[in-house]
Amino acid sequence: MTASGVRGPIPLIVVGGYLGAGKTTLLNHVLANAGQRRITVLVNDFGAINIDAALIKARTDDVINLENGCVCCSIGGRLVDALLAISNRPDPPDFLIIEASGVSDPVRIAQIGLLDRAYRLYGIVVAVDLASITQTLLDPYVGDIARQQIAGATAILLTKTDLIDEQNKAAIVAQLATIAHTAIMLETTNGAVPLELFFDHNVTGQLRAGWPRSMTSPNPKLPVDFCSFLFRTEARFDRKKLKDALRSFSGRLLRAKGLILLDGEAATQELHVAGGRILITQFPGEVVTESVIVLIGLFDNKTKQATLDALVAATSTARHR
Repeated sequence: MTASGVRGPIPLIVVGGYLGAGKTTLLNHVLANAGQRRITVLVNDFGAINIDAALIKARTDDVINLENGCVCCSIGGRLVDALLAISNRPDPPDFLIIEASGVSDPVRIAQIGLLDRAYRLYGIVVAVDLASITQTLLDPYVGDIARQQIAGATAILLTKTDLIDEQNKAAIVAQLATIAHTAIMLETTNGAVPLELFFDHNVTGQLRAGWPRSMTSPNPKLPVDFCSFLFRTEARFDRKKLKDALRSFSGRLLRAKGLILLDGEAATQELHVAGGRILITQFPGEVVTESVIVLIGLFDNKTKQATLDALVAATSTARHR
């Protein structure tokens, strides 16, 4: 619920990746560490028997099965029906996670989900098996599918890294960087990832000292540059300049969320950035006295400062901190 008591959109996360990349292991780790969050999982498997759904069932009772192939093709209508049924529940979930089949395009699945305004995209997380991805990309039959999955990701999780040496790992990651549209690539072991890839916190809960900060994860191989940080200003943003600024560093940005003031707008606006989409809508709560944006992504000190400078340039002259 929003501050006005109106039900807000359900966060939607799509988990993709080619066959055997570790999607189910990843999802089970997220569910095991979800705390009190109520999560519905929609699983699409390639075949008449949905094995992945059975494996995930051990972690949550709210699993919906969609068998037989690619959700964006043969059963797209069933996906739409499932999404409508979930959003129309009297007590809908806090999050919806769709585990796409290994041969489907997660971007198209996300697009189907966003046909219903009851959902808001939080990200497209794609698992990539480093031990086999080079061979998969060279395959004349499935290489294009794997390439599409990588290109559409807002974050890439590198799995099975223990099966290759450091030199080969570096070469493969460099190859992935030529395909991906995101710089966010995180190495994971046994599905362990920072939960911020899936969940974030209320902006009002971020108004405290200690920013920027690193993400939290039991995985010691996270890049030190993966962090969240805060931008606050008493100035008002120019809508177009703000969107241009956010697009300028979108490759490093996983997600952004904020309450902002715009030139020419009396009401507070709510900002959401995820999956390459920038959404600015009127906030139903009280008018704020300053703009506050939380950004999550891959930023070293130089790129973080460039991001802050870009946001300052998108406002009128005022005090920033």
